[in-house]
Amino acid sequence: MNFQQLRIVRETVRQDFNLTEVANALYTSQPGVSKHIKDLEDELGIEIFIRRGKRLLGLTEPGKELAEVVERILLDTQNLRRIADQFASRETGHFVIATTHTQARYALPAIIKWFKSDYPKVHLTLLQGSPGEIADLLVSGQADVGIATESVDKVAELASFPFYSWHHAIIVPHGHPLTSVGEITLDILSEYPIITYHEGFTGRAHVDKAFAEAGIVPDIVLSAIDADVIKTYVALGLGVGVVASVAYDPEQDRSLTLIPVPSLFPANTTRLAVRRGTYLRSYVHAFIEKVCPDVGEETIKAAIKQQNGNDG
Repeated sequence: MNFQQLRIVRETVRQDFNLTEVANALYTSQPGVSKHIKDLEDELGIEIFIRRGKRLLGLTEPGKELAEVVERILLDTQNLRRIADQFASRETGHFVIATTHTQARYALPAIIKWFKSDYPKVHLTLLQGSPGEIADLLVSGQADVGIATESVDKVAELASFPFYSWHHAIIVPHGHPLTSVGEITLDILSEYPIITYHEGFTGRAHVDKAFAEAGIVPDIVLSAIDADVIKTYVALGLGVGVVASVAYDPEQDRSLTLIPVPSLFPANTTRLAVRRGTYLRSYVHAFIEKVCPDVGEETIKAAIKQQNGNDG
């Protein structure tokens, strides 16, 4: 038994049992992948995968249990390297944050500036993606920390903590009729074409839920994954924007008017997430405590140590 065999088992599950994709991901050959799997099965005396001819269709019952153990072994191997790095060089390393465009552009700049000032020798990478992609990056170990409003609190392998709460707001060009309305309701808003986030991004589910509960079908003429695109088309007069209030910049968005509507849509909570069971370098802990100062170090450590379960 060797680590390459274990990596192949893990990657086979991740690649939906497509051995060509497994070989590509691990920079090896498909025949080599098949041989490693067969050698491991022969050594253990069990079949790990369900087969139809040369194709793999899924995990056998013993294969399911083995895959869980393999995941833990490889995670702990990664932890061993991180522990060694931590004590060999406390102030240097590589820190990967996966987040959405909105968070990277509007919520994180001040925190990132602080981090680079306090840890100038740590190489920082910001990966932008959808909330689902962020969760996958955390589970696969490709990111140390994930920050998003959706998805990350619903994955059992992740522990998540509240970063900040926010509401959607309306943005319109100066002089738009909505700027003179005393109280904007969903009925009034639905009279105009709407430009907002794509499904699965930046609280879009709360926008849809509010309209659905009111029995209103809004005219969403354009959706995008980030607020900058939404604001561009609102400025062109194509519709009324519904965006995260934090995404409005008075200096840069001088052609637009922000209309706060805190009671129109449910509040959203952006969360920071890490993979459970992962050893975190000291600078990652410092970053988490900066982002989530009200959670507390002991709560964070206890949640990360859990292999499964819910966190508050």
